[in-house]
Amino acid sequence: MASGKIYDEEKIVEQLHHQETVRSAFSQVIEHYSQPLYWHVRRMVFDHDDANDILQNTFIKAWSNIDNFRGDAKLSTWLYKIAINESITFINKKKQQQNLSLDDDATFMASSLEADPWFDGDAAQVKLQRAIASLPDKQRLVFNMRYYEEMKYEQMSEILGTSVGALKASYHHALKKIEAFFDEHD
Repeated sequence: MASGKIYDEEKIVEQLHHQETVRSAFSQVIEHYSQPLYWHVRRMVFDHDDANDILQNTFIKAWSNIDNFRGDAKLSTWLYKIAINESITFINKKKQQQNLSLDDDATFMASSLEADPWFDGDAAQVKLQRAIASLPDKQRLVFNMRYYEEMKYEQMSEILGTSVGALKASYHHALKKIEAFFDEHD
């Protein structure tokens, strides 16, 4: 963090509930969560500019609803839920605009990644991203959270409202599909 302050979520949540400290506390939330949320969203939508837009919408929605955050769940869980919902809404709108079938969807997602000037992956990375793009949305989400973010199944369960067992199964199926993709495209 640039300011050198240690991020104390408990203290921040307390400050979010007071009119005189809410702006400062929310600024710290943005500073603390911008990068992890950006990459979480980016792995879902692939495009840098789209990810930035969704991240901005996530923080706008969080700010607009900050009075409704009671602290029953962790702040990170709440923010990830908002980011996931914003991402899914964005993906669904894009699919509708493009009038895509499920088969076209993976090709469209992967080609938007490769067209993104911010993507600098080598051929193996492109192949992995194509494999991930071929996964159904839920499996792609679970795979990204587990593989890239190394998120524990318990935290994923809180965010997604899905049982740990179902998440483990979803991750396992995603791995099998990615392996099959690599076997098919050797």
